[in-house]
Amino acid sequence: MGFVLLLGGARSGKSERAARLALESGGGVTLIATATAGDDEMTERISRHRSARPSGWSTVEAPLDLLAAVAATPPDHFVLVDCLTLWVSNLLSAGTSPDEILERADKVAAELAARRGVVVSNEVGLGIVPANTLARTFRDVLGGVNAAFARCAERSVLMVAGRTLDLT
Repeated sequence: MGFVLLLGGARSGKSERAARLALESGGGVTLIATATAGDDEMTERISRHRSARPSGWSTVEAPLDLLAAVAATPPDHFVLVDCLTLWVSNLLSAGTSPDEILERADKVAAELAARRGVVVSNEVGLGIVPANTLARTFRDVLGGVNAAFARCAERSVLMVAGRTLDLT
Protein backbone atom coordinates (compact mmCIF):
# COMPACT_ATOMS: atom_id res chain seq x y z
CA MET A 1 0.00 0.00 0.00
CA GLY A 2 1.00 3.59 -0.39
CA PHE A 3 1.07 6.26 -3.03
CA VAL A 4 3.67 7.81 -5.30
CA LEU A 5 4.07 11.59 -5.36
CA LEU A 6 5.05 12.87 -8.83
CA LEU A 7 6.52 16.38 -8.75
CA GLY A 8 7.81 18.39 -11.66
CA GLY A 9 7.49 21.46 -13.79
CA ALA A 10 4.87 22.15 -16.42
CA ARG A 11 4.90 19.65 -19.30
CA SER A 12 7.50 17.47 -17.54
CA GLY A 13 5.56 14.24 -18.11
CA LYS A 14 3.86 13.98 -14.71
CA SER A 15 0.33 13.23 -15.92
CA GLU A 16 1.51 10.74 -18.52
CA ARG A 17 3.61 8.88 -15.93
CA ALA A 18 0.70 8.94 -13.47
CA ALA A 19 -1.62 7.44 -16.08
CA ARG A 20 0.91 4.73 -16.86
CA LEU A 21 1.20 3.82 -13.15
CA ALA A 22 -2.58 3.66 -12.93
CA LEU A 23 -2.81 1.40 -15.99
CA GLU A 24 -0.09 -0.86 -14.59
CA SER A 25 -1.92 -1.20 -11.27
CA GLY A 26 -4.05 -3.96 -12.78
CA GLY A 27 -7.28 -3.03 -11.02
CA GLY A 28 -9.98 -0.42 -10.88
CA VAL A 29 -8.84 3.19 -11.17
CA THR A 30 -10.48 6.33 -9.84
CA LEU A 31 -9.09 9.58 -11.21
CA ILE A 32 -9.76 12.58 -8.98
CA ALA A 33 -9.55 15.72 -11.09
CA THR A 34 -9.12 19.14 -9.47
CA ALA A 35 -9.25 21.33 -12.58
CA THR A 36 -12.07 23.75 -13.29
CA ALA A 37 -12.84 25.18 -16.70
CA GLY A 38 -12.40 28.91 -16.17
CA ASP A 39 -11.73 29.77 -19.81
CA ASP A 40 -11.86 28.30 -23.32
CA GLU A 41 -8.27 27.04 -23.25
CA MET A 42 -8.80 25.20 -19.96
CA THR A 43 -12.09 23.78 -21.23
CA GLU A 44 -10.23 22.34 -24.23
CA ARG A 45 -7.40 21.02 -22.04
CA ILE A 46 -9.90 19.24 -19.76
CA SER A 47 -11.68 17.80 -22.79
CA ARG A 48 -8.40 16.38 -24.15
CA HIS A 49 -7.60 14.79 -20.78
CA ARG A 50 -11.09 13.24 -20.58
CA SER A 51 -10.91 11.77 -24.07
CA ALA A 52 -7.49 10.24 -23.38
CA ARG A 53 -8.66 8.34 -20.27
CA PRO A 54 -9.53 4.66 -20.49
CA SER A 55 -13.30 4.17 -20.53
CA GLY A 56 -13.19 1.86 -17.50
CA TRP A 57 -11.79 4.50 -15.18
CA SER A 58 -14.06 6.30 -12.75
CA THR A 59 -13.65 10.07 -12.64
CA VAL A 60 -14.51 12.31 -9.71
CA GLU A 61 -14.27 16.07 -10.01
CA ALA A 62 -13.09 17.55 -6.73
CA PRO A 63 -11.81 21.09 -7.14
CA LEU A 64 -12.11 21.82 -3.39
CA ASP A 65 -13.02 18.80 -1.23
CA LEU A 66 -10.23 16.41 -2.04
CA LEU A 67 -10.51 14.52 1.26
CA ALA A 68 -14.16 13.58 0.64
CA ALA A 69 -13.32 12.43 -2.88
CA VAL A 70 -10.46 10.22 -1.70
CA ALA A 71 -12.50 8.81 1.20
CA ALA A 72 -15.39 7.95 -1.16
CA THR A 73 -13.15 6.01 -3.56
CA PRO A 74 -13.60 2.23 -3.36
CA PRO A 75 -10.80 0.84 -1.15
CA ASP A 76 -9.59 -1.56 -3.85
CA HIS A 77 -9.23 1.16 -6.50
CA PHE A 78 -5.96 2.76 -7.50
CA VAL A 79 -6.38 6.50 -6.82
CA LEU A 80 -4.92 9.02 -9.25
CA VAL A 81 -5.06 12.65 -8.06
CA ASP A 82 -4.35 15.20 -10.78
CA CYS A 83 -3.36 17.67 -9.43
CA LEU A 84 -2.45 19.34 -6.14
CA THR A 85 -1.35 22.51 -7.93
CA LEU A 86 -4.86 23.32 -9.14
CA TRP A 87 -6.38 22.17 -5.82
CA VAL A 88 -4.26 24.72 -3.92
CA SER A 89 -5.08 27.41 -6.49
CA ASN A 90 -8.81 26.66 -6.19
CA LEU A 91 -8.69 26.78 -2.38
CA LEU A 92 -6.78 30.07 -2.33
CA SER A 93 -9.24 31.54 -4.85
CA ALA A 94 -12.12 30.42 -2.62
CA GLY A 95 -10.62 32.34 0.31
CA THR A 96 -9.23 29.37 2.24
CA SER A 97 -6.36 30.41 4.51
CA PRO A 98 -2.88 28.99 3.98
CA ASP A 99 -3.00 27.31 7.41
CA GLU A 100 -6.32 25.63 6.58
CA ILE A 101 -4.96 24.41 3.25
CA LEU A 102 -1.96 22.86 5.00
CA GLU A 103 -4.26 21.18 7.55
CA ARG A 104 -6.38 19.76 4.72
CA ALA A 105 -3.25 18.55 2.94
CA ASP A 106 -2.12 16.64 6.03
CA LYS A 107 -5.50 14.89 6.24
CA VAL A 108 -5.68 14.00 2.55
CA ALA A 109 -2.09 12.72 2.51
CA ALA A 110 -2.76 10.56 5.58
CA GLU A 111 -5.88 9.12 3.94
CA LEU A 112 -3.95 8.32 0.77
CA ALA A 113 -1.11 6.66 2.70
CA ALA A 114 -3.39 3.67 3.31
CA ARG A 115 -4.23 3.32 -0.40
CA ARG A 116 -2.54 2.50 -3.67
CA GLY A 117 -2.23 5.52 -5.89
CA VAL A 118 -0.35 8.39 -7.43
CA VAL A 119 -0.57 12.12 -6.80
CA VAL A 120 0.56 14.76 -9.30
CA SER A 121 1.82 18.21 -8.32
CA ASN A 122 4.00 20.95 -9.73
CA GLU A 123 7.29 21.95 -8.19
CA VAL A 124 7.15 25.75 -8.27
CA GLY A 125 9.90 26.61 -5.81
CA LEU A 126 12.84 26.40 -8.21
CA GLY A 127 12.27 29.70 -10.02
CA ILE A 128 12.54 33.36 -9.18
CA VAL A 129 10.80 34.93 -6.20
CA PRO A 130 7.36 35.96 -7.48
CA ALA A 131 6.71 39.69 -7.79
CA ASN A 132 3.37 39.82 -5.96
CA THR A 133 1.93 38.66 -2.67
CA LEU A 134 -0.61 36.21 -4.09
CA ALA A 135 2.00 34.46 -6.24
CA ARG A 136 4.42 34.23 -3.28
CA THR A 137 1.64 32.87 -1.06
CA PHE A 138 0.73 30.28 -3.71
CA ARG A 139 4.36 29.18 -4.10
CA ASP A 140 4.83 28.89 -0.33
CA VAL A 141 1.56 27.04 0.30
CA LEU A 142 2.09 24.61 -2.57
CA GLY A 143 5.60 23.92 -1.27
CA GLY A 144 4.13 23.08 2.14
CA VAL A 145 1.42 20.91 0.59
CA ASN A 146 4.00 19.03 -1.49
CA ALA A 147 6.10 18.46 1.63
CA ALA A 148 3.06 17.11 3.51
CA PHE A 149 2.35 14.64 0.72
CA ALA A 150 6.03 13.66 0.45
CA ARG A 151 6.08 12.82 4.18
CA CYS A 152 3.22 10.35 3.68
CA ALA A 153 4.20 8.99 0.26
CA GLU A 154 5.76 5.59 -0.19
CA ARG A 155 7.89 7.15 -2.94
CA SER A 156 8.48 10.69 -4.21
CA VAL A 157 9.71 11.34 -7.74
CA LEU A 158 10.84 14.49 -9.54
CA MET A 159 9.94 14.50 -13.25
CA VAL A 160 12.19 16.42 -15.65
CA ALA A 161 11.81 16.17 -19.44
CA GLY A 162 9.86 12.93 -19.11
CA ARG A 163 12.53 11.32 -16.91
CA THR A 164 12.27 10.43 -13.24
CA LEU A 165 14.58 11.15 -10.35
CA ASP A 166 13.77 9.38 -7.10
CA LEU A 167 13.81 11.66 -4.08
CA THR A 168 14.98 10.32 -0.74
